[in-house]
Amino acid sequence: MSARVAALAWPQDATDWPLRNWSEMVEAGGMRWHVQRSPVRARRPLAVLIHGTGASTHSWAALAQLIAQDMDVLSMDLPGHAFTSPVAQGEPTLPRLAQAVGALLAALKLEVDLMVGHSAGAAIGAQMCLDGACAPRRLVSLNGAWFPFAGFPGSFFSPMAKLLALNPFVPQLFAWRAGSDAVIDKLLAATGSEVDAQSRAIYARLLRNPRHAAGALAMMACWDLKPLQGRLGQLAVPLQLLVGAQDHMVSPEQARSVHALQPLAQIETLDGLGHLAHEEDAARVWAAIRAHAV
Repeated sequence: MSARVAALAWPQDATDWPLRNWSEMVEAGGMRWHVQRSPVRARRPLAVLIHGTGASTHSWAALAQLIAQDMDVLSMDLPGHAFTSPVAQGEPTLPRLAQAVGALLAALKLEVDLMVGHSAGAAIGAQMCLDGACAPRRLVSLNGAWFPFAGFPGSFFSPMAKLLALNPFVPQLFAWRAGSDAVIDKLLAATGSEVDAQSRAIYARLLRNPRHAAGALAMMACWDLKPLQGRLGQLAVPLQLLVGAQDHMVSPEQARSVHALQPLAQIETLDGLGHLAHEEDAARVWAAIRAHAV
């Protein structure tokens, strides 16, 4: 994959970015990160939010503001996504992404109290805990993607597309194909969620950007969850599994499979919400988390 594909530029391409006043660029682990941090207050616990494949910090805006009433909040664009550079060395495998986020937290000298991972971000959070990169008091899986996508997303992000991720010409083609209004609407419909106009516009901007497309493709191309699944029984951090009942992208059965490996994990179903539950009803999601986290 070429490192020269066109990237989103900060701050030129972020004039309307949600919580832009929280944003800063940070050098850590040989990478340049876009992070968002709430105004820090003394002696408050810290919540770290990790988005899923193809998303960015923007997806956390509503939930982050609610959490910030009780806790400090940190979120980041994952490597190769939005305004963060690709991984410094090697491929964006699950262990390497977990290591990269751990290096970011170490560079910022932060200790995590609550970790919330959405979709693939839940797997990153679990990998970090298992590898000793952090030791939060609770890990929340929000529609966690512990197994491959099914349905339209699974066929759209096909194995062939994953193989083509290494071709330097493919990100431009992918961005052109995925960035059409029809495909964007179909992908969002496949989440089972309805997002507002601003969020849809940002998803469209991300999918139409070749560098972001390259980052998402590379992440999917390297995404092997089998080793993590084999270690989930060793996870010592209390695990909360929030499941959107209308999620058409990640089956609720995944949470039940994780629960079989982690019998003490708590499962809560969010009726009426889809894969992007935190964008649909941030207050309801935070209420479910807050009952155990604060």
